[in-house]
Formats: sequence, structure tokens, C-alpha cells
Amino acid sequence: MKLRYLSILLTLVLGSHCSAQVSPKLRTGYANPILDHVFTADPTAVEFGGRLYVYGTNDSEQYEHSEKNSYEKIKTLAMMSTDDMVNWTYHGNIPVGEIAPWVINSWAPSIVSRVEADGKTHFYLYFSNSGYGTGVLTSTSPVGPWTSPLNKSLVDAQTEGLGDCNVPFDPGAVIDDNGVGWIALGGGKCRIARLGKDMISIDSEFINPRPQHHFEANEMNYIGGKYVYTYNTDWQDHSDWELSDEIPTTCCMAYMTSTTPLDSMSWRYGNNYLKNAGDFPGFTYTNNHTHLHKYRGKWYVIYHTEMLQDDMQMADGGFRSLMVDEINVDEEKVHISPTDVTKKGVNQIQSLNPYIKQEAETAAATEGIKFEQGDKAGNMYVCRGKAFAKHGLPDESIILLRKVDFGKGSKKVSAMVKGKGLIEVRLDSVDSPAIATITSLGTDWEECMAKCKISGEHDLIFVMKGQVKWDYWKFKR
Repeated sequence: MKLRYLSILLTLVLGSHCSAQVSPKLRTGYANPILDHVFTADPTAVEFGGRLYVYGTNDSEQYEHSEKNSYEKIKTLAMMSTDDMVNWTYHGNIPVGEIAPWVINSWAPSIVSRVEADGKTHFYLYFSNSGYGTGVLTSTSPVGPWTSPLNKSLVDAQTEGLGDCNVPFDPGAVIDDNGVGWIALGGGKCRIARLGKDMISIDSEFINPRPQHHFEANEMNYIGGKYVYTYNTDWQDHSDWELSDEIPTTCCMAYMTSTTPLDSMSWRYGNNYLKNAGDFPGFTYTNNHTHLHKYRGKWYVIYHTEMLQDDMQMADGGFRSLMVDEINVDEEKVHISPTDVTKKGVNQIQSLNPYIKQEAETAAATEGIKFEQGDKAGNMYVCRGKAFAKHGLPDESIILLRKVDFGKGSKKVSAMVKGKGLIEVRLDSVDSPAIATITSLGTDWEECMAKCKISGEHDLIFVMKGQVKWDYWKFKR
């Protein structure tokens, strides 16, 4: 009995230690969370050049300073993109505090884009300047460099016309089919206004769409000729609910619609489309924030949970991670059906092409990887290390990509690397033997090659050893 008890105890201890060092995506096939090497929250997204770019609050910045996520250290925003919804490229952080040194914090972005008179696509990224107001950054690239067109918030607590909306943060922006921009903001009380033609000014009065039990997490969409405003309900008792027969659950995501957004009385309540993560098995309660996006013919809801910190048993401080699942949106009736929070996530919508240049920071899952800012905005270098400041270094440093299509076959693989070390190439399982080894010996960047023989579709695994630093890779026929 004593031996059995000791065995169980050791299993629990060792099992806990192992799970604390292994990504929840590495051996499960899960697509959630989007990134497993950084804490992110409060999503927004924009499509450009066939890719979906997602942005969020950089919870990892708070994690590096505190055991609890109280948000006051966060002055950056995280960037990532995909073209298959499973393999994600990490573009690093937007250094909001450096770009706009007047900010208090930077949380909860909302991004829109529009082709302007110069023929370029301009990106307008609105963000919470703490709870005090809403700031804006601009760029002509989805990954920057970003600039601050104003030396203050676009809207703050001193802005006239807000009435009792004393916390004008958590912005949600949209550009309608006429090219006109709109913005919603506020905590506890919501306001909606039309943006100026320059997208960095307010060009109307602020109206109250009258969202009952409003908390925060404002976002806007334009669907089927209607403006769709989504928000997070509060944690209070909802027994006094008047907007529908169905009473929404606490801290869930709900929506309202209108065809005349500046008419406060025109907004009509829809329903609850995403309950709080804690209402689903295997998840804990946290705040709630979503972005709805149609990409390549499918509607997705991007949201956050505390799945990563919970599954990796790394912390219990409220550090969040972005997730994505499909959602049913009836564009004709403008109805959003409720969907579930899941660990499995979405299906991959296309195979990854190994015969074009792929950034090393692209992955479906990682372990023991850290990132350094590259030579230009949005480009990161990959090396071995701790993904999280307080997290132990695993035995192996791994990047896994799913459903890579080699077709009739590849004979070589190359990687742009520097430093002394090597990269093993494995197929289908992190535990499989290496089929190729790329060796790096130089102190300068060099394209190193290795022979290989691969055909068909496989999961592709790179295992880094030594002090190698990595920029990108490519297979050759």
C-alpha cells in the first residue's frame, strides 16, 4: 500500500512537472490557443494580402512583472497572422509606449483598413489608453512600423458629449460599405459615434445604443447592410432583463443591430452568442472579449480564455490566451447563433506550402522557443529559450507545423541561420527520428542546407539544439 501510494504521488508530481513544460497543443492536435508561447487577449483582426492579421493585449508583458494580471504594466500590443487558421506567424509586439509616450497603457485594440487617395492601404488601430480613453495608431502595413498621428487620446474622459460614459475605453471600429468609419467605446456605459474622414477624429455626436447590463468589450461589424454592435454583459444579477425573453448569462457576449447607428432608439438586441468560458467544462471564469470575422467564406469568433496558463499549470493570475472557433452568422437575417468555447478549435482550411519562404516564427505549436525582434517591423528571429520568463527550459526546443504538403517530393531543405547549433527535421511526431539535420557554424547569417527525402502531406517538426538563431526556411524539389 505504501509503495502504491508513493507511486501515485510520484506520478502526480512528475506528471505535473511535465505538463508544466509542454504546450497543450504539441501532442493533442488542438488548434487552441492561437499562440502557445505568449499570453494575449482582447482580439481584433483585419485581412490583407490573403492573410488574416490578429492583434491583442500583450498579457505576457504583465506576466513578466507580476504574479497577477492587473494590466498596469502593459504598453505593447501583440501581432500574429495566418492563411490557414492553424499555423500562425508571430509578428512580435507593437511598442505603443515608445510610439506614443503619453499613453498610460495599451489594451484591447480594434483595427480597420481602407485604401486611401495615395493608393495605399492604410491601417487604423484603436486601443484602450488604460481606462482613461481611446488612442489610435496608423500604418501602411499590417505589421508596422506604426506611428501616433495624435499626441493625445482620440477620446478620453474629458471629451465633451460623453455624458455619464466616464470610462471611454475598449474601442470597437468598423468601416461600412460606403467607406465611413464608426467607433463604439465605453465601460459600464457605451457610446457610438461616426469617425471623421481622416479616421483620427470624431465627426458626430455620441449616442447611447442602450445595451442593458453593459460591461465592456465593444466591437462593431457591418453585416447584411446592418451595423452590428457586440459587447460583454456584466457580472451582476440579470433578473431585471428587459430586452428579450431569454435572459443572458453573466459576463457573456451579446449583440445589437441597427441600420441608423446615430439613432439611439433604433438599436435592437439580438442574443447571447458566446457564454463566459467558465460556463464550459475544463475552463475557468474570466472576463470576455470577442471579435467576429469572416475569412475565406467562413465566420469565426476570436476570443480569449485562461486555457494556456491553466493547462500548463504555470500560473493562476488571470493571464489570458487568444482562441478561435467557427460561428454561424446568418448574413441575410443578420443573426449570430451561439457557439461553444473549445480546446480543439478550428479546422485547417489549406495545407502549408513548404516550397516558398516560410518564417521560422510560423508554428501550430511550440515548446522551449523564444523570439527576438528581427531586422524590420513584424519580423522575428527564433532561438532556444524560455517562452515565459518564469517558466523552466524544456529538454527540447520545438516548432511544429501542421499539414505541410510536399507533393511528389522534396530533396533539400534550407534555413537562414547564424550561431553554433543545429536544427533537426522530423515528420508527424515530435518523438520521431530526424530525417535531416541543418548545421549552423557561422557567426554571420548564412543559408545552410541539408539533404532530405519527403513526399506527401505531413506534420513538420523542427527541433533546435545549441545556440543557433533562425530567420526563415524553405524546401526544394
